[in-house]
Amino acid sequence: MRNLLEQIQGRLDSLNKAERKVAEVILHNPQQATRFSIAALAQAAQVSEPTVNRFCRSFDVNGYPELKMQLAQSLASGAAYVSRAVEADDGPEAYTRKIFGSAITSLDAACQALDPQMVSRAVDLLIQARQIHFFGLGASAPVALDAQHKFFRFNLAVSAHADVLMQRMLASVAHTGDLFVIISYTGRTRELVEVARLARENGASVLGLTAAGSPLAKASTLSLDIPLPEDTDIYMPMTSRIIQLTVLDVLATGMTLRRGVDFQPHLRKIKESLTASRYPADEEPS
Repeated sequence: MRNLLEQIQGRLDSLNKAERKVAEVILHNPQQATRFSIAALAQAAQVSEPTVNRFCRSFDVNGYPELKMQLAQSLASGAAYVSRAVEADDGPEAYTRKIFGSAITSLDAACQALDPQMVSRAVDLLIQARQIHFFGLGASAPVALDAQHKFFRFNLAVSAHADVLMQRMLASVAHTGDLFVIISYTGRTRELVEVARLARENGASVLGLTAAGSPLAKASTLSLDIPLPEDTDIYMPMTSRIIQLTVLDVLATGMTLRRGVDFQPHLRKIKESLTASRYPADEEPS
């Protein structure tokens, strides 16, 4: 199957005048196109934003964020089990630049795809929770642990678990007021979907950080849809993990702002507790 850039090149002559302008801007500098907002691409092509959206649909792409992802994926054929963006003969300069570029592009696309109203609803669930459990398996396990470090600061009972049996036991004794945040890139891991269903059967709420329309998303009380910039069945998860961490930062920031200025002394006290554990910046250890 041809990648998106090959498809655009192959259909260039059959596009209408306006859509051809969009195609020519992309083909002239596809790397730059992955960094454009939809408004910037429309301006560069001297067309309207609806024209860019029509261009996306003509290539069976579900919106502009997905177009940018597919463009980023098309820029290199990929190296299996490393990253789609990296080629087998890349040197340190090339693969460093590609990994950073891929991460930046994927974060930008994820930001555009994330629904602010859904973010607000997710913050509501977190604020209202009596206790929060963060679950993840595989590459999502350290993301769950990172979430525990972030969210314990909100004076809540918070835990992180990467063991399926522990996850299942906690879900089996869940109560109304408990929130299970289940992190899964694909949303197709059977154990996590079963845990989500079990937790909800016992009255708990489930917030999924996962792929739109996935089994986990459907089993959750609320799902924050995270785009899929890489196939983790073939490639090592890289940008997916960064997107998950960033979404959790967004939620933690939302909670901080909801708590208001009266909560700031609590956060400051936690931060200041670390001062004695560190050497001063201008002091060398003896």
